[in-house]
Amino acid sequence: MFSFFERKDCAESGSEDEDDPSPAQETVTKTISSPVEIAEQFGLDKLEIAKICEKYPAIISSYYLSLIREKGDGIYKQCVPSAEELTDEVGLEDPLHEEPEHQSREGIPALLTHRYPDRVLFRVSNRCAMYCRFCTRKRKVGDPQKQPTDEEINEALEYISRHSELRDVILSGGDPLMLSNDQLEKILSAVFKIINPRNGIIRIGTRIPCVLPQRISPELCKILKKYHPLFINTHFNHPNEITAESRRACALLADAGIPLGCQTVLLRGVNDDPQTMKELMQGLLSMRVRPYYIFQADLVKGTNHFRTRVEKGLEIYKSLRGFTSGLGVPTYVIDSTGGGGKIPAMPKYIEEISEEKVKLKNYEGKSFEYLQAIE
Repeated sequence: MFSFFERKDCAESGSEDEDDPSPAQETVTKTISSPVEIAEQFGLDKLEIAKICEKYPAIISSYYLSLIREKGDGIYKQCVPSAEELTDEVGLEDPLHEEPEHQSREGIPALLTHRYPDRVLFRVSNRCAMYCRFCTRKRKVGDPQKQPTDEEINEALEYISRHSELRDVILSGGDPLMLSNDQLEKILSAVFKIINPRNGIIRIGTRIPCVLPQRISPELCKILKKYHPLFINTHFNHPNEITAESRRACALLADAGIPLGCQTVLLRGVNDDPQTMKELMQGLLSMRVRPYYIFQADLVKGTNHFRTRVEKGLEIYKSLRGFTSGLGVPTYVIDSTGGGGKIPAMPKYIEEISEEKVKLKNYEGKSFEYLQAIE
């Protein structure tokens, strides 16, 4: 039976954790979150914004707000509530079947998604520095009633401990880096003790380097590097998110020996053109962040206005392959509705396979042949 810790919800209140005056508490308070503030900032209808925020909370860090160059640009669309969120009749609350009642395995704790044989997703926070309007967990992030409790965290740790096949634990949320350094380390330490003897790894999914890079500090990196092998997948969607501040944050993490990846979401009106995506991928590499996935936008209720056709994703993938470094070409995937997991969506480069040869088409559309091995 695991004994965990008494949670201090200082990140929400803005007060400092007495044991750990983490930058998260200081920087997260520099936000706009009330419907009135958001409406006044952009000249929007206050009642309409209030109605949206009642169902889908909004919070925008002052840093990310500063990246908006004009109303309606790729940064604006990701963070400012839209009336389309309430009129969307397409989509599901939990399209990926992350909740325990939708998972195929029995007895899975509320904070875990155990979809693949050797790995598990562990939602350790319900808060983010910014509530992305296209969020997969739009149904729950920002709801104070759904913030993980100590009891739920202990239950999740016990499950991971009992299941010896689990060797890859992905800390997710919300955003794990919204926890104080002290809270985060207690979770990391508990997970590490379980999976390290299994030659396991820890991954953290976070958008903090993009939306609140000031949270990444030498003190945080000193903690993270204790728990290697540890990997971070962050989330950038537009070239304008690559700034001096985000470069500094990623450099601190990379210098701490943490491999960095990026999970980009294909979003209509944000990055759904080849040049924008190419500039983003090249910018990520310049920060030592390896493009990992381009996700087709999930079928989430309230986000249909962000979705593109799959043909657009294939066009963008083809515009990257061969036209920029292979390091800058992520895998284009669809996280299948109904909990089927991530499925690669790839252009058809192999045209025909026979006993003698394989007919291929390269990035320029030229055809080539490869002779089969003789067995």
